Amino acid sequence: MKPYFSDLENKTVIVTGGSKGIGKEIARVFAELKANVVIVGRDEKALHSTLIELQEYNKKCKSIQADLKDIKQVRAMVDEAAAQFGTVDVLVNNAGVNIAKPAIEVTEDDWDQVLDTNLKSTFFCSQAAATYMIAQGSGRIITIVSQMAFVGYYKRAAYCASKGGAVQLTKALAVEWAQSGINVNAVAPTFIETELTTKMFEDEAFKNDVESRILLGKLAQPTDISGAVLYLASNLSNFVTGETIKVDGGWTAI
Repeated sequence: MKPYFSDLENKTVIVTGGSKGIGKEIARVFAELKANVVIVGRDEKALHSTLIELQEYNKKCKSIQADLKDIKQVRAMVDEAAAQFGTVDVLVNNAGVNIAKPAIEVTEDDWDQVLDTNLKSTFFCSQAAATYMIAQGSGRIITIVSQMAFVGYYKRAAYCASKGGAVQLTKALAVEWAQSGINVNAVAPTFIETELTTKMFEDEAFKNDVESRILLGKLAQPTDISGAVLYLASNLSNFVTGETIKVDGGWTAI
């Protein structure tokens, strides 16, 4: 019997928002399994730094700088990955943003930034990747959503709307693309302890409130999320599509 996840070796895996936080961890575990990982982001310095780390596992890994709110750049990014490796096997829609404000203070620009990054770019990245997946008759699309797709929380009106939309988008794309051999799923994390959230959790009252809502009593780690992504990308989940796996420590169980 082959080791679990060995089927991911030499697969082309695009990870948006792949230079930092959970995106970086997701990219790392794929690279460790010898997948050809393409990380995408706007910060050229962070991309370069992460790419060096990934290439310790697989020299063929690549980075592409792109602003995913620009649909032309989205299509060019996917085309470049496909040209480099010949296939697009897995897309991880991880890029996301939140602008934490009371709903009464949210501006049109705030709303557009969150929805364009979290929902619009997810659709168009998926569409561009699916063009190649349909042609090859196989593919996996995995979107990182949030527990906030299922529950409300303070100062997250636009964020909750965008992530709820992404869950429904996951179902819609799964329905349309099943006949083409494409599995479309999502992973919904709770709050995660990364270098990007350190400042957020300096607010002790906020941190205590968050931890009080997680049945397991602690924040998630990036590795908690990457495990679910690996499952959905691998042959272990061949009969799973249109689903969202909640990795929320029990937050939404109550």
